[in-house]
Amino acid sequence: MCPAAPSEHDADADTRWRTAGERIQTLLDASSAGGAAARERAEQLVGEVTDLYGAALGRVLGLAVSADPDLVDAVAADPLVASLLLVHGMHPHSVERRITDALDTVRPYLGSHGGDVHLLGVDGDTARLRFAGSCKSCPSSAVTLELAVEDAIRAAAPEIETIEVVTEERDSVDSVIPAESLFTRVHASASWLPVPGLAEILPGEVGGFAVAGTPVLVCRLGDTLYAYRDRCGRCDASMAGARLDGEVLRCPRCDAGFDVVRAGAGVEGLERLEPVPVLRRQGVWAVAIAESVA
Repeated sequence: MCPAAPSEHDADADTRWRTAGERIQTLLDASSAGGAAARERAEQLVGEVTDLYGAALGRVLGLAVSADPDLVDAVAADPLVASLLLVHGMHPHSVERRITDALDTVRPYLGSHGGDVHLLGVDGDTARLRFAGSCKSCPSSAVTLELAVEDAIRAAAPEIETIEVVTEERDSVDSVIPAESLFTRVHASASWLPVPGLAEILPGEVGGFAVAGTPVLVCRLGDTLYAYRDRCGRCDASMAGARLDGEVLRCPRCDAGFDVVRAGAGVEGLERLEPVPVLRRQGVWAVAIAESVA
């Protein structure tokens, strides 16, 4: 029997539980008004409840998997259940598999920047990645790559603290990046902004959006969205009214063509479009706008 499609009620419930951690933290912060002792008691209460439900979740998971081993993958695929299993250290999949699966979800976006990323291995709390393709040398992609990889690794493997980046040209460690240092720099330069209207773009269509005051052009090829700053790389004018010819986006004013799959590279010259990150985050499409641009 095929599983039933998620209802609108289920989607609303998912959204509510995704923000439960923030609400709990707000309540804990509010308890500080009663002094240090009140906050300590509140934290102990939350810890006791968390441990109790964690123990029960572990038993339920054990019983379910004993009855049907195939349930492991189904349980791990549910974002809410998987996040709770991670909190309690009971996720059934290894950190390597979790990171690999998560990177697969952002690989189409990395491909839109002309590149790719591969997990070479995990050593303790360190993940070794190899970036490949033109994206690693594209100035406009430097921050966006970090944002995409951050989302993937943070959600799948919160225990990872350090990322070692290996270049494609040589098999030596190019840099060792403390995760906190890297992602603090990323968040200082760009932020994700939800744009629910992106979901309405159909395959082959092109749409224009104003995000944080920045004009953005978005098109869809199959199931993948590609976003670029709304400025032609040749004539520097707005591309409002641009048409999509296969994988080539044509400027309605100077007819310059840009390959949307390969980071907006010009098909007739060296000019290019400026890519804008677009990812589906917590069930809603969002783009990342650099503060210098916004």
